Amino acid sequence: MKRLFTLALALMSVGTLSAQQDTGGISEAMLKEIRASYTEDAADRAARNAMAQTPIATLATNSDNLAMIDTNFSHRVKTKGITDQQQSGRCWLFTGLNVLRAQMIEEYDLGELTFSHNYLFFYDQLEKCNLFLQAVIDTKHLKMEDRQVEWLFKNPLNDGGQFTGVSNLVMKYGVVPAEVMPENYQTNNTTQISNLIKLKLREYGLKLREQKDRRAPVALKTEMLKEIYQMLVRAYGVPPTEFEWTMRDKSGKVLSTKTYTPQSFYKEYFGELNLEKDFVMVMNDPTREYHKVYEIEYDRHVYDGNNWVYLNLPIDEVKALAIASIKDNTAMYFSCDVGKFLLSKKGTLDIANFDYESLMGVEFPMNKEQRVRTFASGSSHAMTLIAVDLDEAGNAKKWMVENSWGAKSGWRGNLIMTDEWFEEYMFRVVVNKKYIPAETLKLLEQKPVMLPSWDPMFQYEE
Repeated sequence: MKRLFTLALALMSVGTLSAQQDTGGISEAMLKEIRASYTEDAADRAARNAMAQTPIATLATNSDNLAMIDTNFSHRVKTKGITDQQQSGRCWLFTGLNVLRAQMIEEYDLGELTFSHNYLFFYDQLEKCNLFLQAVIDTKHLKMEDRQVEWLFKNPLNDGGQFTGVSNLVMKYGVVPAEVMPENYQTNNTTQISNLIKLKLREYGLKLREQKDRRAPVALKTEMLKEIYQMLVRAYGVPPTEFEWTMRDKSGKVLSTKTYTPQSFYKEYFGELNLEKDFVMVMNDPTREYHKVYEIEYDRHVYDGNNWVYLNLPIDEVKALAIASIKDNTAMYFSCDVGKFLLSKKGTLDIANFDYESLMGVEFPMNKEQRVRTFASGSSHAMTLIAVDLDEAGNAKKWMVENSWGAKSGWRGNLIMTDEWFEEYMFRVVVNKKYIPAETLKLLEQKPVMLPSWDPMFQYEE
């Protein structure tokens, strides 16, 4: 009798599902079935009561993992000072410049040194405005409803970015020390001025599309950029074209006092280092074929610069390149999905930091490929990769990055990640070519697969 009753319930369930497929909505019978599926014991009730008054992340914090992770690293790049991007999306710029300053500090035995983020950010915003306006001109023949045009008007300007922006901007505009063009309120709080400029850009975009004469948009674009320049100057200041700077060693002794242009300053202290040609961005994107080169359209900061081009490699090959660089005391541009399993108080990125499954009573089984495909994970933040801890066999146990959230955040301004977390949530690292094997470099000779602007991998790091 019980068996027949169970069979009857099953048939009723199938009938409910069949009705559901016809309408697509939640029927009264389906709702009844869903409600009946929930049963609550004392543990369920305790969890529900706790969640009513407490943040989920607090409740899910794994008490078995609260002890501070070992902070000793077998290999660590020499760096000094922690930067703070504050309320801005400029992590990509801080990261790129932090890689350069670590090199200069080490080579010239300096104390703390910081390059001006304001200086390059000024030109980043000006270049991105030109990129948008020129892209509008280039796509005038397409309808407003075209997906490419729609994407442009949805994304006229952003303060986020990636390494290609660093390389193009530095090689074009040089660098200056922080004291030459210091931070101000607007650089540390970019939202309001960015929104105003985006409003003007959308207005300008419509005007450019209305022009019938092919020659008119170019002259009109120049006039528009003059107004954008004025807005940027009022917000961030006037970028220096020449300045005097005194270099001191770590004891404070004056080594030299000279007058520079931003370009001559870079030339003197970094010589022939070409950020556009000497570095390769490698990616671990399990949704696409490995050992292939990919390029994303309009994923650049400078119109006449480079789109973001990356070589997709298996995670073990990415690790090997990173380890080689760190062993040679060379920091790297690194990006990841920083919000996943971050325990801010400890400054650790560890998949064991939180136990959401026990708290919610459900499993979260998706792997890295599935998370990327469904937009559940992607690169969101750039930091400077500076350390790795290797076991006796040479395998990585943990990694450390220098962050740009201030010295009081994380562990002394840094974040420590387990190797398991690195595999799941690391996406990009930029490596000097000298650390890349010849057979891997040869892969760069292939023609890149062009991806559209709206590809999931186009995501500015902030």
